[in-house]
Amino acid sequence: MAKIYTRGGDKGYTSLLGGKRVSKAALRVEAYGNIDELNSAIGLCISFIDEEDVKVVLEGVQNDLFIAGAELADPDMSESTPKVSIEMVKKLEEVIDRYEEEAGSIAYFILPGGSREASLLHLARAIARRAERVIVALKDESGNVSDNLIAYMNRLSSLLFILARVMNRRKGVEDVPWKNKKE
Repeated sequence: MAKIYTRGGDKGYTSLLGGKRVSKAALRVEAYGNIDELNSAIGLCISFIDEEDVKVVLEGVQNDLFIAGAELADPDMSESTPKVSIEMVKKLEEVIDRYEEEAGSIAYFILPGGSREASLLHLARAIARRAERVIVALKDESGNVSDNLIAYMNRLSSLLFILARVMNRRKGVEDVPWKNKKE
């Protein structure tokens, strides 16, 4: 049985797809590390959510995030590496549209929180936004990031926001509006 450790990263370097060695502090590694953290946060959300329809959506996202991670780990954007597609972005848009009706419209900022499930989804949303910022920085630095991946990450944070609002509604918890101290 192969061991889980290889000692290959003991000096602070890791291998990208294709074999190139880079610092573990490289922006590309930071980008796919954020995707991994987001995927783990979504797994935590799933473990606390009872609603099967929401679990199915989130598990689909987790699978998509493996594709995003692979795409980010391949600086050469090789043909053989799975990539986030425009169809994946459109699917997120369809899911957002479906749940947005249930969440209801709002014309104000809300505080992240409410039910336990919504609070966890808001945390995942914030991690998704951080991941998106790092991915955009990587695109600015190297140019080797697809527009589809950036669009997907942008939609994903919107989806997580809508799902948080849906979970609050289903749990009978009101979204808490942000109160501007100046008012």
